[in-house]
Parts: sequence; C-alpha cells; structure tokens
Amino acid sequence: MGTERVQCRWQTGFMATGGSVTEGSVTEGSAPAVRDVVETVTAFARTLRYSGVHASPDRVQAMIRAVGKLDVLDPSHVYWSGRLTLCASQDDVQRYDAAFSAYFSAEAPRQVQTSGQPRRKVASSASLGINNSEGQDSAEDAPDLAAAASGEEILRHRDIGQLSPEEREQLQRLFALLAPNPPLRRSRRRTPAAQGSVHVARTVRRALHNGGELVALSRRKARQRPRRVVALLDVSGSMSPYADALLRFAHALTRAHQGSTEVFTVGTRLTRVTREMRLRDPDKALAASGAAIPDWSGGTRLGEVLKAFLDRWGQRGVARGAVVILASDGWERGDPDLLAEQMSRLHRLAHRVIWVNPHKGRNGYEPLTRGMAAALPYVDSFVSGHSLAAFEVLAKEIADA
Repeated sequence: MGTERVQCRWQTGFMATGGSVTEGSVTEGSAPAVRDVVETVTAFARTLRYSGVHASPDRVQAMIRAVGKLDVLDPSHVYWSGRLTLCASQDDVQRYDAAFSAYFSAEAPRQVQTSGQPRRKVASSASLGINNSEGQDSAEDAPDLAAAASGEEILRHRDIGQLSPEEREQLQRLFALLAPNPPLRRSRRRTPAAQGSVHVARTVRRALHNGGELVALSRRKARQRPRRVVALLDVSGSMSPYADALLRFAHALTRAHQGSTEVFTVGTRLTRVTREMRLRDPDKALAASGAAIPDWSGGTRLGEVLKAFLDRWGQRGVARGAVVILASDGWERGDPDLLAEQMSRLHRLAHRVIWVNPHKGRNGYEPLTRGMAAALPYVDSFVSGHSLAAFEVLAKEIADA
C-alpha cells in the first residue's frame, strides 16, 4: 500500500480539527496530523527496539496500515494494533506492555480471560490526555501523541545534570527499558554447525555407521559466550548530578546479564555493589547501593582506588579479558602519575577500556584535568555520559566490544 493511501486511511480515523476527515478527502489541516501520527508510531517503534523488541520496518508499516483502519482516538485500538504487528513472539509481550506504558503513560490492556477470545481492558482516557465528556468532540479531545513523542525525543538528549525532578522521574522509566546486549567472546567449547572446521572423529563415526561410506562431513564451530563487563562508577561530589543515572545504567547491565557483570563505586574508597545491583527493582537496588556506599558525594582518589581494585579484584581475574567501564569526570586529588600507572596495568589486563565522562557532551570540552590527561593514553574508547542518548551509544559501544 502506497504512502498516500496510508495517509488517507490515517485521515479517516484521526481528527486534526473539530471535524472528521473522510477517506479520499484531504483537507489542509489534516496533512500535519497524519505526519505527526506516523512520526509518533516511528518513535514508539524505536523505543521498542531499545527495550529489546525487534520492531522491524516492515512491522512498523504493518502497524501503520492497521491503525489506518481503526480509531486512533481509542487507546485500545492503538495498543492492539501495535501488539499484533510489532510483537514477534510471546516473549515480546511483556516488554511491549512496559514500553507502551512508559511511552504513552498509559496502562496497557491485559488478556484476562481464559477462553479463546481475549477480553481487553481499555486504558483510561485521562492517562492519554483524552477528554471524554458527552457532547464534546473537538480537537482538544484528541490525544497529543506527537507532543509526547517530541517531548521524549528532547528528553533523551537533555543533560541529566540539568533536569527537573519531574523530568528525572520520566527519565527513570526510560532507563528501565534499557536492555544492553553483552559483548561476546569465543568459547573453547565447540558446537555442531553447518559451516566451520571439520570434526574428524564425528565424521569417521558417521562413516562407520553408514558401512564405511563417507556421506557428509561433520563440522563444528566455537560457541559464543558473554564477556565479563566491569563498571567502575565515580560517586564523588563532582559526579553527584550523574551518579543516579550511572547506577541505573549499571542496574540495566546487571539485570540483563547477572552472571557476567560486576559493579563497583569509586571515590575516596572502593565499594563493590554487585549484590545490591542484582535486585530486580531499580529503585530498591539504588537504595540498597546508597546504603552500602560510605563515600557518597565525597572526594576523588582515582589512582589509589584503581590500585585497590587491581590488587584485590582485577589482577585475580575480574578485569582479565573483560570490558571495563570507568565513569568519571577525571577530577583527581591524588597523584596523577599513580593513576597513569594503574591505567597502564588495567589496559594490559582488560579486553577493552571505555571511559565515560559526562562533560564530554558539552560544546568546547577538552580533557585538561590532571586525571583525564593521565588516563586517556590507556583508554580505548572515550564517550560522553550526559544524556539517555549518550547511554544508548555507550550500550552499543559495549556490545560491539
């Protein structure tokens, strides 16, 4: 179905002004409404991808065609058109519900009936900004989905240190949707495969089973296993505006891959908070971590703390072959030469070292602090961590490592 036909059907169900738009009749005020709705669905599909649902372009087009035949003012129509087109399996439903609730700030309809026909629970109109008073059918009744999408897109790129409490609360819901993929490494174990090296023993056994006739070659390849990820998060006073976001990102990493993620906080001392990060609820995990961190909003001695980490944990295997994330602004009160020495040790042990500095996202930033100048020669990737979009880039950087 062409774009123009899709737009006409969207104009059928979507009221841009007080009146309705019928199929085949396109008014001047309806074109922006169609464009806004399509952009909203596209942005919602992007949110689904961040949460782990493979919302491919053809599925997005299918949702556009589905909603074009339904009433876009009905939240249940929007929900079910997206669920039936964007979800590929039953495993995607829970993530879809969470993304729908976080994106539209609405309650997702649930299947609560055990019979063959699902009974849908319609989301409240007030939660989507719809006024359902009798006798009123104006443009004010329509949900401003485009404004919600635009506001979320702006929020994704805002500096976390400059957000209001309400914006931080909304950003926390978006952090809960993050599902970072782990970096992979080749295992020593091998598994049967259609392509790969020849498994001589298995090929001979199969030939003997067939009376000595070699029918096909048995092949195998190395398995892929998650590579360990170690997060060292600076919770000193200069990093306090970003500490909550860093811990939430670490919680998303731990929640996705508990067995291969280690989390430490650094400041004036080293604190391991991996156990606290394994709590399922992010708010409870952050509260437990805050209670376990004795040097919250204190000073910074990166060199001494990094040496303590390498002596106790890193040299013994935690950092060996791992992807190490160091999140700090580089303000070092100790000896920068000690920091450079320990960064050299870490670089030799780790598979990849990623330094996250929230100030890197600011225009005109230069790494002139003593700590950053000492550490940068031993850093493989230097990224910013000032916004949700920057953390999404960091998640991709980790997965590609």
